[in-house]
Amino acid sequence: MRFGFIVSKQVGNAVIRNTVRRRLKDACARQLPLRDGVDIVIRALPSAAEAPFVELLSDLGRAVDRGVR
Repeated sequence: MRFGFIVSKQVGNAVIRNTVRRRLKDACARQLPLRDGVDIVIRALPSAAEAPFVELLSDLGRAVDRGVR
């Protein structure tokens, strides 16, 4: 399983974009392992810069469940 991240300049400056990427990376690490050969690309919206971590986990979980089915 691999995760890829798209965090554009619309999210914020470089510091904010890297913070969002690190938070998403941590959220992905907490997800249950998926089957091999699954690649997931996550595009961060500007609201991700101010979203609480719990909300990121919840949104990511729903998206992964929907995408894997």
